[in-house]
Amino acid sequence: MRARIIKIGNSHGLRIPKPILEQTGIRDDVEIELEKNQIIIRPVQNVREGWDKAFKKMAKNGDDELVITDKDISHSWDDEEWQW
Repeated sequence: MRARIIKIGNSHGLRIPKPILEQTGIRDDVEIELEKNQIIIRPVQNVREGWDKAFKKMAKNGDDELVITDKDISHSWDDEEWQW
């Protein structure tokens, strides 16, 4: 498929057909990368995608306990030096 670069203010743009956007999952924001003279455009992934499912699985397996507790990080100067 060929496309034409268009002027948008002081920049330039490219119109991407809707079927291509739907196929790639691109909705709003994209990551753009230049690699070996090629422009790579990919959808921005939600960094927390799948966390809900993983947390539910952890809770079900009993893997959702605190790794570090107050006992692990307390120090004598907490009681001696600080006034609460």
